[in-house]
Amino acid sequence: MEGKKKDDNVANIVLTADDFMKFNKTEIKVKSGQKVKLTLRHIGKLDKNVMDYNVVILKKDVYPVKFAAIAAIERDNEYIPKDSQDIIVYTKLIGGGETTVIEFDAPEAGTYEFLCSFPAHFAMMRGKFIVE
Repeated sequence: MEGKKKDDNVANIVLTADDFMKFNKTEIKVKSGQKVKLTLRHIGKLDKNVMDYNVVILKKDVYPVKFAAIAAIERDNEYIPKDSQDIIVYTKLIGGGETTVIEFDAPEAGTYEFLCSFPAHFAMMRGKFIVE
């Protein structure tokens, strides 16, 4: 039986969030063009619709406050603005005890913002996605 080989070209990022609207990381670093596997774990107990979380990585120079204001009214689309040109990638919304995973290729070098787009969460749930 073959052992599972670790792929050094994949950045395995695990973000956790609790019932107090806080990610465990405020900075994520990856390399340009690198495959990124981003896992979001809601380690709290509160149900979906009470304390939902997601991760949205915004394109360069997108103002997070403006984006979050637009996202806040998109309840039927899991707080992701339809046809948005401001997003690199995002996870689905999850509640307490749930996990979601996305995979994507890191964009060009630069500093990007990541946040939770659930209404009012972005103020406490955000950070820098740094591509080297």
